[in-house]
Amino acid sequence: MTYPLIIFIGLIALGLVLAFVWRFAARRYTLPCPVWLRWLVELDNPFTVTNRAGAIIEHLELQPDMKVLDIGCGPSRLTIPIAVRVGPQGEVTAVDIQPGMLRRVREKAQAANLNNIQFLQLGAGEGKLARDLLDRALLVSGLGEIPDRAAAPNEVFEVLKPGGMLSVTEVIFDPHFQSRETVLRFAGTAGFREKNFFGNRFAFTLNLEKPER
Repeated sequence: MTYPLIIFIGLIALGLVLAFVWRFAARRYTLPCPVWLRWLVELDNPFTVTNRAGAIIEHLELQPDMKVLDIGCGPSRLTIPIAVRVGPQGEVTAVDIQPGMLRRVREKAQAANLNNIQFLQLGAGEGKLARDLLDRALLVSGLGEIPDRAAAPNEVFEVLKPGGMLSVTEVIFDPHFQSRETVLRFAGTAGFREKNFFGNRFAFTLNLEKPER
């Protein structure tokens, strides 16, 4: 066995160990993705179509002038293209608990000359979101990072207009992965009902609708 191959195998083994430790710790503590790893979050996962930005955005059924809430926006993998899609009369609210992530979104928005993005440093479930009657909300690999997962769907339910939609994307590679059953349980308690399901049990987007009445 050559020396480079040994190093390569060692790096893979180290990565698997770190992933296991992170997953275990994430079940006990709130561990959002570190800002210094934002470059990794900005990339589409090459192993699944479901988690790619284009697929998530298509499933949102966006229209011009819509108001969208991006919860746990991170470094704006979705915020920027959604802001472009809803147009200058639409609005995207980028929410994250880490100021470093929001700075990255602001830099990208300025570079793209976008003025329809608001920035909020807070966490879902804290009861601080304004009731703006939004059209869409999305939560991509973020439900497991929220300390009060039971409160978050209730708060999002309140800020959406009747007929509005919450889109939740989960991928097994994420250490905070939540199953479809778990998402449905939290969402159903808040009053959401399932609208669409895309993907499979290991990588999926689940669209949840706030009933008209």
